[in-house]
Amino acid sequence: MFLSAAVRRHPEFRVGMRSMAPQAPGVAAWGLMTGVAMAKSGLSLLESTLMALLVYAGSSQLASLPLIIAGAPAWVILATGFCVNLRFVVFSLHLRPYLVHLPLRQRLAHGYVTADMSYAIFTARFPQPATDEPGRRAQEAFLSGNCVVNWSSWVGASLLGIALANFIPAHWGLGFAGILCLVGILCSLATTRLRVVSAVVASVAAVAAYALPLKLNIVLAIAVAVLLCMSIEQLPPRRERRREALE
Repeated sequence: MFLSAAVRRHPEFRVGMRSMAPQAPGVAAWGLMTGVAMAKSGLSLLESTLMALLVYAGSSQLASLPLIIAGAPAWVILATGFCVNLRFVVFSLHLRPYLVHLPLRQRLAHGYVTADMSYAIFTARFPQPATDEPGRRAQEAFLSGNCVVNWSSWVGASLLGIALANFIPAHWGLGFAGILCLVGILCSLATTRLRVVSAVVASVAAVAAYALPLKLNIVLAIAVAVLLCMSIEQLPPRRERRREALE
């Protein structure tokens, strides 16, 4: 296992876990959607589980599912997955100076567990690779803690989606997975109070106006949320309001 005791005990390991924790709900929502999509697409339980554990690439999994079900040649499926995940070649080139000192086995393990969000958080904290041994250990520990949370959130939610897919009515199909996809986007973007308010307001407005034809309830919900948030942004900060009240 690439997570040695020294890495797990390093303070940066826990820092990396805490840095990824706010993103975990969004990652889990995407994983849940992917798990449902795999189960509902016609893959067997074993095939879906193996894909969740071994592939660990949501966009590639979703892109390859229709090809697998359609019986496309293996080279087409592999080429599709390669093109979709071509960005990881760039990530790997960038991370090479950070990890080149590690044994091949550990570099391969990091290559497997490092995803978009973990790469972005890691490079934001460490813009430059360390040149001394303590610095390298700190960077490795941070990346490991980061990836543990990311991998666990994704794979755990994917397996949960596979298990729950059997309880979802068949006529919902992949449409339900699409809804979960939007939930994943919502969770990953709800990073401020104003964004949470806009999501809640839009949801309430969409449900209240559900009877409108041509899905106009969605347009209305967007308009209400945008107008409300623009109005809130125009309000002075709380400190200024409090100061004006005292004056």
